[in-house]
Amino acid sequence: MTEPDPQTDVPTVDESGFPVAEMTTSPGGPVSDASAPPPDAADLVYASQWKLMGRRFCKHKLALVGTGILLVFYVVAAFCEFFAPNDPTERDATLILAPPQSIRFVDEEGKFHFRPFVYGYRMEVNPETWQRVYTPDPEKRYDLVFFPKGEPYRLWNLIPMQRRLFGSTEGRVLLLGTDTLGRDVLSRIMFGARISLTIGLIGVVLTFCIGITLGGIAGYFGGFTDHAIQRLIEVLICIPQLPLWMVLSAALPGHWSALRMYFGITLILSFLGWTGLARVVRGKFLSLRNEDFVVAARLSGTGEVQIIFRHMVPSFMSHIIASATLAVPGMILGETALSFLGIGLRPPVISWGVLLQQAQNFQSVAMAPWLLYPGLFVIIVVLAFNVVGDGLRDAADPYAE
Repeated sequence: MTEPDPQTDVPTVDESGFPVAEMTTSPGGPVSDASAPPPDAADLVYASQWKLMGRRFCKHKLALVGTGILLVFYVVAAFCEFFAPNDPTERDATLILAPPQSIRFVDEEGKFHFRPFVYGYRMEVNPETWQRVYTPDPEKRYDLVFFPKGEPYRLWNLIPMQRRLFGSTEGRVLLLGTDTLGRDVLSRIMFGARISLTIGLIGVVLTFCIGITLGGIAGYFGGFTDHAIQRLIEVLICIPQLPLWMVLSAALPGHWSALRMYFGITLILSFLGWTGLARVVRGKFLSLRNEDFVVAARLSGTGEVQIIFRHMVPSFMSHIIASATLAVPGMILGETALSFLGIGLRPPVISWGVLLQQAQNFQSVAMAPWLLYPGLFVIIVVLAFNVVGDGLRDAADPYAE
């Protein structure tokens, strides 16, 4: 018999008789088979639920795009005083319903300019229709610059500042036109984002506090408590949301300040949004209350409240986060609908719903279609939240590939 060559003959079993991974040889020595697990496989075995969820979410390209869009919107909303090119309350009677200005690099004479600019308007009144007609005036050329110094303002009503992100020191820049009082639509949309976007987040926080608490109590204790909470949920679900929102909004005192109205509308939107979550949480608790870790916590003397919020709720927190992301658009649309109908937030408060009030009739839309731009931003934000929620829901699914 020939002696085995240690360079070419590799045993397929170890000393105990268990199979070992096949090896291939190379001039530098044996190397592992291509079918061996990837180097980070061991990390995935011991990875936490949140790490696995983050890896799955990063593979969802559309959700990442939606996340980027939402980050941009929330940064602009947080620093809207700095990003807005004009004061949102500044009026100009000579620029009522002025159309959006076009950013130019080439002037009327065909000369190219490295710095972008816009033309001011020359306003004339049509003698037949009495309608204002705006035409670009080449004599009013306003160069666009970054960080121009303008009228003083206060960031968050605390920090005095004078510089804005962009604008012109020679005149007003109206990239999205003006409204019926000559106010800059773009600046008002940026200021409205702060109200419309934060009211959705605060409303969802209140909704989930109520839904998790009542749903957890119903699912954990059962019996009469469960029946009482379920009947309350069924009564609230049977009532149409929009009419109930209208009734509750109309009941708010008209002399309330803007801050009180803000929190009042937030509470109204949260009043009906917790029912669906409460049913989901109840079902989760019914399936978890007899699990080993819950029984062990109960036998060790842990209080009922601690078992609910410290042991049971964190076990499906990923599902709660995904549901919260999908619930924010409903809050934003609810505030927009109430403010559009005139029973939500009211001027001088600036929100996207309040801005859409000026586009309630066909004549306004036909004469100034740029008044619908706040609705376009509502659509973009709602779609972004939906795709992010879909990505989080897929990432939180333990059976997802």
